[in-house]
Amino acid sequence: MAIKDIMGKFRSSNEYLELDTAEEEPHDKNTMIEVERLEHYTDADRLQRKVREGSIILVNMKELKKKDTEELKRAVEKLKRTCLAVNGDIAGLTDDWLVVTPATIRIQREGVAE
Repeated sequence: MAIKDIMGKFRSSNEYLELDTAEEEPHDKNTMIEVERLEHYTDADRLQRKVREGSIILVNMKELKKKDTEELKRAVEKLKRTCLAVNGDIAGLTDDWLVVTPATIRIQREGVAE
């Protein structure tokens, strides 16, 4: 339905129509997708900082998975908490890769309707 059709319906009466003029937040043209390695628990600090700065991160965690699965679990939990705090998102791509995003980016999961 065109705007003039909507306006025509209300022109003859004293009613008014409120339109939502809010626009979506524009995407930052400088959003980076970075490939990073998670080889030690302390690497999670660097990845947290990058997500807070607005980067999308593809995380290769293969080396840490080979060395110490408990340390890997702690590092992934740390990243999950950061995503929750900044309203970001995190998802596993494979057994060895994660994607971590800032608040401006959402991950579409296969077969999940939002």
